[in-house]
Amino acid sequence: MRTSRHNGLVAMVNGHAQKQRQYLVHEILASAGITINGTMPWDIRINDERFYERIALEGSLGLGESYMDGWWDCDQIDEFFKRLMPLDPQKKIRNDWHLLSRSLYVSIFNPSRKSKAFAIGEKHYDIGNDLFAKMLDKRMVYSCGYWKNARTLDEAQEKKLDLTCRKLGLKPGDRVLDIGCGWGGFARYAAETYGVSVVGITVSRQQQELGTQLCKGLPVELRLQDYRDLDETFDHIVSIGMFEHVGWRNHRTYMEFVHKCLNDDGLFLLHTIGDRRSEQVNDPWMGKYIFPNALIPSMGQIGTALDDLFIIEDVHNFGFYYDRTLMSWFENFDRCWDSLKKAYDNRFYRMWKYYLLSSAGPFRARSLQVWQIILSKHGVSGGYSAVR
Repeated sequence: MRTSRHNGLVAMVNGHAQKQRQYLVHEILASAGITINGTMPWDIRINDERFYERIALEGSLGLGESYMDGWWDCDQIDEFFKRLMPLDPQKKIRNDWHLLSRSLYVSIFNPSRKSKAFAIGEKHYDIGNDLFAKMLDKRMVYSCGYWKNARTLDEAQEKKLDLTCRKLGLKPGDRVLDIGCGWGGFARYAAETYGVSVVGITVSRQQQELGTQLCKGLPVELRLQDYRDLDETFDHIVSIGMFEHVGWRNHRTYMEFVHKCLNDDGLFLLHTIGDRRSEQVNDPWMGKYIFPNALIPSMGQIGTALDDLFIIEDVHNFGFYYDRTLMSWFENFDRCWDSLKKAYDNRFYRMWKYYLLSSAGPFRARSLQVWQIILSKHGVSGGYSAVR
C-alpha cells in the first residue's frame, strides 16, 4: 500500500514538472512569435513529447540533438532562429551546471592550446572534400561572401577575395601569409590576379592535400601547420574565418605571433565572425558537433588582444551578407544530397541542415556580425584609404 502511494506521489510530481517545462518552452517561443504545432513556416511541430524535458534540462544542446533525432521539425529553421536568438533563450532555459563546468574547463585547461590545434581539422574540415566541393563555390571559399553587386555565390566569393586583396594593397612580388588558408581559395586568387606569392597554413590534412593540387603551378605553398610553429616574415598577412578557432585565452598569443611575422610597413587583414558581447564558452551543440573548441570573439576581446601591438586602420562590417551565403550553401548541400548520402547518413543530413540554417538566422537578425579589420604596426603614412 505504501509503495503504491509512493509511486502515485512520484507520478504526480513528475507530471507537474513536465507541465512546468512545457509551459516554460511555450512561453519562451511565444515571446518570439513562434507557436508549437502552429501554421507559420517558423513554427515547430513536436514529434516526441520528451522534447520538453530535453530542452529544459539541456538547453541549446538538447534543442539541436532532439532535431537530429527527429523529435521536432520546422519548415524554415532559419526563420525560427531569426526570431528566437535576439531573445537570448539560453538565459531563461539552460543546464547551469553544464555551462558552469564547461566554463571551468575552458579556464583551467585551455581547449585551444597548441596540443589541441589539429582537433578542428579532424572533426570538421576532414569529414570529406566531396561534401565541401558540392556545397561551396567553385573556389571552395568557406567564409562569408561579399554580395554587393553579386548575383551568384561564385561572384560573391570572388568579390570578397578581390576586396581583401585591394584592402591589403597587394602588388606583384609581395609575399603574403594566409593563416587558416582552407583549400587555398584566397592564395590561388591572389597569386593569379595580383602576382604575389603566398604561404598558407591549415590544420586540416584534407584541405592541405586538395588545396596543393588546386594551386599547382602557382607561387603558392600550403602547409599542414599550426600558426605558433611559424617563424618567418611577410609583406602582408591575412586571416579569413580562422580567428574563431583561436579561443579567447590565445587571442593575445595570436596577435603577438602576427606582429612578429609582419614586416614593419605591412598590413594585416583580420576577417572574423563577431559577437556583440564577450563570451568564454562556445554554444554547447555547435561545440560538440560542428566546431570543437571554437569561440566567436567580441570587439572588446579583439581590442584587448591588440593592445599596444597594432593600430586599427579600418573596420568593415558586412555580416548581413552571411545570411545569403549560408542559405546558398544549404541550397547546394540539399540539392546534392542524393549524391552525398552514400557517404553520410540521414542523421548527418539533419545535423548539417540544422548547422547551416541555425547559423543563417542570427545573421539575418543581426545578432552576429562579420568584421574585416585592417591593422598596421606603426600606422599608414598619410592615413589608410578605406576600400569598399
